[in-house]
Amino acid sequence: MLSEGVFYDTLRQGLWISVLVSMPILTVALVAGLAVGLFQALTSIQEMTLTFVPKLAAIVIVFWVSMGFMTQTLVAFFQGNVIPLIAGGS
Repeated sequence: MLSEGVFYDTLRQGLWISVLVSMPILTVALVAGLAVGLFQALTSIQEMTLTFVPKLAAIVIVFWVSMGFMTQTLVAFFQGNVIPLIAGGS
């Protein structure tokens, strides 16, 4: 049986890994949104696709670039923490 301390420690580590993995995409989405918003405010162009397409393109590019980091981080977490808990039970 899994003790509460191990469970909560694994949960805390999993949440921290999710923050690390999502941080590049969220940061780029924030910066792209601010840049497009500033551009729209300066030029008075209020086009809905202007906000969506650049953010989507930036997110896809950053996802493609950081995919190796995300995969390595998740694999290391599962091999180091989750799989030993499942296999060993402690």
